[in-house]
Amino acid sequence: MHRDRPTIGIVYPDHAAEDDYPFAAELLGVNLPVAHIYGTDLHAVPELLDLGSPAKLAGGAAQFADEPLDALVWACTSGSFVYGPEGARTQVEQLSRDAGGVPTTSTSIAFVAALRALGVGRVAVSASYPRDVAELFVAFLADADVEVVSLADAGIDTAAEVGTLTDEAVLEFVRTNDHPDAQAVLVPDTAMHTLRIMRELGKETGKPVLTANQVTVWHGLELAGYTVECPELGSLFEEDTDHGAR
Repeated sequence: MHRDRPTIGIVYPDHAAEDDYPFAAELLGVNLPVAHIYGTDLHAVPELLDLGSPAKLAGGAAQFADEPLDALVWACTSGSFVYGPEGARTQVEQLSRDAGGVPTTSTSIAFVAALRALGVGRVAVSASYPRDVAELFVAFLADADVEVVSLADAGIDTAAEVGTLTDEAVLEFVRTNDHPDAQAVLVPDTAMHTLRIMRELGKETGKPVLTANQVTVWHGLELAGYTVECPELGSLFEEDTDHGAR
């Protein structure tokens, strides 16, 4: 049985948009402590493989050694999907062992869980990454039978640069890269500030918008057995969402 305020540990790479998490924690009345791990913040495959390596993630888990957790999330989309579906599952299994067996997920896995909870099978992807990295996310989704009807990439090389994007820049990027056949728009980078503009993103598109920091928080709470209605954080946190789907 979880405590009144569940604690979801967030293992976060470097520094970019981690202030999204205390914002969500205050809105939801939960604890979302952040542990940072470090590496180059390049959106490039070799660097991402290093960032999500077992040794790096073990260092993140170790920072929560004295903090009882209800769940743990590797809060990095590219640093999880770059390993492929099987590798991403292995990644979180190892991280769970490092954290003493608490339920564990990653942002990439959280995207798939969120799509299933919403019953969504066709999406548009608005990715900040260079094209080759963005295409790996498309492949990750395809393995879960999610059809990407359009892919836009901003070609931004570093997470730090993504973290400086203004709210209007994010809104414009998502607005212009929606697709009429998509049931939802996915925005897969935890370096991008999105949680303060989830309502605006939904209004711009007229459909669910799933962002990396949003699904990270949602799936961590779901694994902890905790659900809360908070429409300010988008469709995933609305009352009629089927939180029990996986």
